[in-house]
Parts: sequence; structure tokens; C-alpha cells
Amino acid sequence: MSDDATSGLLIRSGSRPWREAVELVSSMRFAISLLTTICIASVAGTVVRQHEPFNNYVNQFGPFWAEAFGATGLYTVYSAWWFLLILAFLVVSTSLCIARNTPKVISDLRAFKERVREQALRAFHHKAEGTVALAPDAALARMDALLGARGWRAKVDVRPHGTMIAARKGMANKVGYLAAHSSIVLICLGGLADGDLVVRAQMAFSGKSTYAGGGLISEVPAQHRLPAANPTYRGNLMVPEGARAGTAIVSMPDGIVLQDLPFDVELKKFIVEYYDTGMPRLFASEIVIHDHATGEARAATVKVNEPAFHRGVAIYQSSFDDGGSKLKLRAIPLKGGGAPFELEGTVGGNSQITNGAEQLGVEFTGLRVINVENLAGAGGATDVRKVDLADSLREHLGTGAKGGPRRTLRNVGPSVTYKLVDAAGQRREFHNYMLPVELDGQRVFLVGMRDDVNESFRYLRIPADEKDTMDGWLQLRRALGDARLREEAAARYGRAAAPNEQPQMVAPLEATALRALSLFSGAEPPKEGAPAASGLQAVAKFLESNVPEADRARISDVLLRILGGSLFELNNLARAQAGLAPLAGDERTQAFMTQALVSLSDSYFYPAPVLLQLADFTHVQASVFQVARAPGKTLVYLGAVLLIVGVFTMLYVRERRLWIWLQPGPDGGTRVQTALSTTRRTLDSDAEFDQMKSEILQGTP
Repeated sequence: MSDDATSGLLIRSGSRPWREAVELVSSMRFAISLLTTICIASVAGTVVRQHEPFNNYVNQFGPFWAEAFGATGLYTVYSAWWFLLILAFLVVSTSLCIARNTPKVISDLRAFKERVREQALRAFHHKAEGTVALAPDAALARMDALLGARGWRAKVDVRPHGTMIAARKGMANKVGYLAAHSSIVLICLGGLADGDLVVRAQMAFSGKSTYAGGGLISEVPAQHRLPAANPTYRGNLMVPEGARAGTAIVSMPDGIVLQDLPFDVELKKFIVEYYDTGMPRLFASEIVIHDHATGEARAATVKVNEPAFHRGVAIYQSSFDDGGSKLKLRAIPLKGGGAPFELEGTVGGNSQITNGAEQLGVEFTGLRVINVENLAGAGGATDVRKVDLADSLREHLGTGAKGGPRRTLRNVGPSVTYKLVDAAGQRREFHNYMLPVELDGQRVFLVGMRDDVNESFRYLRIPADEKDTMDGWLQLRRALGDARLREEAAARYGRAAAPNEQPQMVAPLEATALRALSLFSGAEPPKEGAPAASGLQAVAKFLESNVPEADRARISDVLLRILGGSLFELNNLARAQAGLAPLAGDERTQAFMTQALVSLSDSYFYPAPVLLQLADFTHVQASVFQVARAPGKTLVYLGAVLLIVGVFTMLYVRERRLWIWLQPGPDGGTRVQTALSTTRRTLDSDAEFDQMKSEILQGTP
């Protein structure tokens, strides 16, 4: 490429710095540099998730880099001032490139270059010459007919000593250059028009500001609202079933602004269909658009990639959410021994509960009616020393399952998500399934929690009783906190476990069983002066303090068998108090007691004094629409068409120029000299010239 092709617009007036600046901005090398910078910035905007809460970036990058990346605008790349500035410079630079090259292109489109000297034809790569047995006039007529039949446009220059025919073909290549560069300008202008630059300008000139608070949309002051006549915007509109809304939320880097629409959208029905994997296959909304100016009500159906349009505003189906489902929950105290009580709430709302002297806030954050999970069997032991069972549950739950050939997808029923807020404002998120799930042959209730949204849920498995409820487990847990029942269970175990021929073993077995139950329940510390502990952790600390290391494995096996037998007796005592028959000593009971022992141990580490179990719900769905008024869309579409046309013509259309010199020859014939010029030398060019040469010089000896 020549220096002239990459240089900029040269102006003769003004100071030297001004002339150099114009030359730089209008040069092709400057435009290519800007385009490369925009591509790199777009990659950063794709890799770094945009418009996330700042805490998410702190967790991902750390405090220092989160602040550094935020200062450079990487969290809002496409609306950052430097990105828009680069985009504006690209528009100016490309426009100047077009202005500089358009006169040359127009001149080339008009010119046939028929004034080329005949001697210069011998310097071309593709050249040929010979003599045809035709008079000059006849030869000129034949050449004109030949070029016309092959699609060449020609111009004749008659000279005193001969005739020059200048022909051209493929001139659309020049138009492709202008089309490709014009497409960049149109696409950038469309992007600027449809971005938040116009919204920011309106906010700056009309005294509007972003809103970072909470509350109802109707209570947001007017200084945070944009008028319905706003020429361009893109926001989200959530509408519950049976309700209507007419105010969209436009996200900005430092908050939101509300966009009043010229109409209301009423959601009549939301339709969603699922794949077997639980992923949505189709979601659509049957809506009614209520025009504010005319009062007209128009029905429409909005699907993914099938928007509805009204008054220049496009209504896209973006996603779906909960529209305020009604929840009925059973609150189960895990500390203090209180009785369960009923709690009602609404998804998106909050409530208050009291556990003795402790008051907690409850935020109801979500209801999922369908949970399709992979329940393929996967053995492996569970770490019973802590609530975190995620390692084993990864093989049972969620899309984060580890690789394996087996997948058993099953809908495990509804689940509820909520947050508990303590007096210090600390929040923990909980995710509890309504129905028991069968894992490893045992039906269990999954009760999950996490401290941070970037973490995975950790699940506690609570075994279901013969009625498919968790009441049996709760009875056993309450009985474990009753000293009188622990003593009676230990006595029953001692009598049942002691051999008939060794009655003297009853007392030691009873004492050991009582010690095991007391340690497990937390009623007795592992050793004197030690902090309180519960569950299997307390038993382990007791063994570490009182049993030599060489004997711990053997003693721990014996103590766990005694603990399991004592819990079995304690469970039957609790069932007797509830008027239920004792459990039989079969495999099903053994599986229940094994899981009960593990879950009881884990429950002492459950970080909440109360467990909320979903009892019933009234599902209300909501549709999330994206509403957009995008006047730049037409420019972008036009630019895309021009880009396709321009790239196609530049790549696949070759500019060719052909010259034929006719000069009177000996014996009444005509001497012919021809040459071909092309922008790219290819095998096709060689073949085309060989064909033209043979036809032009046809009859040459």
C-alpha cells in the first residue's frame, strides 16, 4: 500500500499543528488504530460482566483491582466516556477518509484513461500484439462488438496515427470501498444514537439525576424520570400476571432512571415450556397495550425474537421472574425448643420473626416451582463434621455436576429462597426444597444455605419419616435435648444390649450410652473447662482428650455403635410420646437412623435459629420485557447492508482495464497491441486475458 493511500487529508491553510492534526485524524492508519482499540475494548466488555453490583467485582478481583477497573470504566465499557470518545473520533476519521477519497473514486469511475500512450502498453504484465487481416475501420468495429459482448464499457480515442480503445470492467470495486467505509460511519452513528449518550445529554440539560434508593416506582420523584417523548432509550419493564405497568427502568453506571412510556403493558398470561433438563424451551407473553393518548387497547403476543411495536417503541420478551407469589411456610425453631408456627409472605416482600429474645428479618427472594436435577446415583462418603455437603451433592444437584456418563434428570418439586437478617444487618441466604428427594436410596429434605451470592449452596440432608415428612426427625431432635428422655433411652439401651448371662454389663453400658447422648446433644463438654460442642465433633474431641491414640479407632467404632443404638431407643421414646408405634429394626429403619445421626450432628452447625419449610404457595408469574426506542436501528441496519455489499465487492469484484491500440498495418491489415491492468493478479486474471487475447488477435498469423 502506498504512503498516499494511508496518508490523511492535506490542507493548505491554518497553522502547522492544525494541518498535521487534520492529516493524522483523516489518515487510514489513524482510523485502523481506533478500530483496533474499539475491538480490544469490546473484548474487555465481553470478558468482564457488565453492570454487576460492585461487591461482585470486589469478590472477583479484590478491593484494589476492583477500584482500579471501576475507575477505568471496565464495568460499563460501552457507555464509558473514553469508549464513546473513541467512537466519535472513529466517525470523524472515517468520514474524513471518505471525503478525501470520494473525489478520486468518482474521478476513476468517470475516467477510461484512453489517453494512455501506445508505447506504455508494453510495460504491462499482461500484454500482446499482432496483425489482423482487417482494415482499421473493420477491426475497430469488430473490437467494439467483442468488448460489448463480453460486458466491457469502452471509449475510443482517435489519433492521427491510430486508434486507442480504452475499456473497463468491475468498477463496483471502487464503490465497495466507499460502501465499506460508509458502513462504519453509519453503524457508529447508530450506536451513539441508541446508546445512553442521548439519555445522559437529556439528564444534563433537563436537570435529571440518577436514583439509587428503594421503594415503589410510583414514589420516585420527578427529577429521576425521563419524559415519554424521549427520542431514544432502552430499559426493562416487569409486569406480573393480571397487572399493568408503564414505567421502564433504565440502568445507569451510578443508579437508575425511570422512563415513562406512552402506553401501559398489561400481562394477561405468561406461557413457559421446559425441556427435560429444566431449561426453558419457550416463553411468551399475551399482553394488552393501553395507549395513553387515545385510550386504545390492542392485544399482542410477544415471544423471544418476535417483539411487538407501538408508537415506535419495540417490546421484546427478555426473561421472566416471580410476580409476587404468595407463600405459606412452617417455621421450625432449632434452638430453644419452641413449637413450630405458621408464617406467610410474598416473594419480594419481607417479614419479622422472633425466636425468644432474638428478632430476625425475613426477605422472601424467590420461588421455583420446577427444579430439574441430576439424581444419578454416586456413592461416596459424606463429611459429617460440618454442614458443607457440597462435595457430595455436586454429583446429585445442579448444572455444576462433575462429569460422568450417567444422568438421571428428575423434577424434584418446588423450592423457596429467602434471607434471614439479624440485628447487626448480616444476611444469610437459604434455599429449601418443599418435598423430599431420593438420594442414595434414602428420601431426604434438602435444606441449603450460603453466606455470599458467589458461593454455592451447602445442603443439610434431613431424612423423611414413614409419612414423607420431617416430623420424625424433629421429634428425635427435641427428645435429644430432654435430659429425662436421654436417661431413659440410655437405660433401655443398657438393658437391651447387655448379654443375658452378664447382667453386670447393664450399668456400664447405660453409663456409656448416657455419656454418648450427653456429648452428642451438647449437654456435657468433651472435657472439663473445654468450650461447648455438639454432634460428632463433640464425640471426636472427647476421644482425643480421653483415649490414647492407638486405641481411638477401636473405641470410636464401639462408641458410635452405642450412640446409634441409644438414638434408636430415644427415637422410639419420642414416638411413644407422640402416640406412634415404635420403629421396627429393619433395613429401612437402619437407613433412617444412620441419616438421622449425620443430619442431627450437622444441624448443630446450622447458622440460623429457625428453619423455614415451604408448606403451600400461590404461584404468580411475571414477564420481564425490554422496551426500546432505537432510532439508530435503521442506520445500523443500513450500515450492515453496506458493509456486506462493500466487503463482497472489494473481495470478489476485480477492477480491470483493457487497452487496444489499432494502427494501419502492411497489406491493408491492422496492427493490434493490447494490455490488461487489474487490481489483483490472480489465475482468473491470467485466464481472462488469455481468452481476450485469443479473441482480439483472432486470425493473426
